[in-house]
Amino acid sequence: MKFRHLIFPALLFFAVAAASNNDTELHAINKVLDDFHDAAAHGDKQRYLDHFTGDGVFLGTDEWERWPKRPDFTDYVESRFKDGVGWNYKSVERAVSISASSNIAWFDEVLFSEQNGRFRGTGVLARQDGQWKVAHYAMSFLILNENWDEVIELTRNTNEKKEP
Repeated sequence: MKFRHLIFPALLFFAVAAASNNDTELHAINKVLDDFHDAAAHGDKQRYLDHFTGDGVFLGTDEWERWPKRPDFTDYVESRFKDGVGWNYKSVERAVSISASSNIAWFDEVLFSEQNGRFRGTGVLARQDGQWKVAHYAMSFLILNENWDEVIELTRNTNEKKEP
């Protein structure tokens, strides 16, 4: 009978501990992603690239933009950040999920750029040597549903020009 009285407190303890650990991980992930964007805004090549895993990939907004970290994305970032100027996207909304094993996380965020407006960023982070690293990041334009017809027409016209 005494054993039953201990079950609930033990379960409660483990639930609180798991939630606390999850909050700590969410805080760490948000800090990494915020610093990732800050490094880009300040054209800090090394800090920006250090946020990626060795085999990380960045997907841009154009269909051909699949940039493996090495050498393609590293070369691009180096040329783009050479004057200490990068790109400035600030996360205005973010959702993060963490795997049960706490070594993989995935996220989506709405980004805002003074120059270009709103975008969506999505990605996957992997924990490596106790640090969260970006393994995959994809950026896309946010298009309102009422603008689809215009966008489809623009895309159709562009694709017709590309076809042999």
